[in-house]
Amino acid sequence: MPPVIETRYVFTITARIGEVTSAGDIGTGVRRIIPIIGGEVRGEGVNGKVLPFGADFQIIRPNELIELEAKYAFETDDGAVVYVENRGIRFGPVELLQKLKRGEPVDPKLIYFRTAPKFETGAKKYRWLMEHIFVASAARHTDRVVIDVHQVL
Repeated sequence: MPPVIETRYVFTITARIGEVTSAGDIGTGVRRIIPIIGGEVRGEGVNGKVLPFGADFQIIRPNELIELEAKYAFETDDGAVVYVENRGIRFGPVELLQKLKRGEPVDPKLIYFRTAPKFETGAKKYRWLMEHIFVASAARHTDRVVIDVHQVL
């Protein structure tokens, strides 16, 4: 019998975001690009700052389900650079998703926002980030996205 899947919390990424740019309706939904302009990483053995570049590339489907793919990097307090690719979905009641789109606050517990971050780094101390699967629960706020990252054991 395969091992039971368990997770453990490892760190939180708070990514500050800029103004949304939309490429409009591309036929399968609305393409949006949201710049990542900074932030921080705090947790067990991984602390640092989100670097001020990268973006979240989203498609908002006609039913308001949002498919997202964020690409950015953070630098740890001891100087290692970690590249992040984070794919996921955000979904919930249409009226609440529309409030979020307008930049209005919504209780994160009412929105399903889950991702699967993948990390790359040449720093030996953080190689374990490339040797495990991670899942995350996230919350969108007006000026930032808060992502609680869990290691799949």
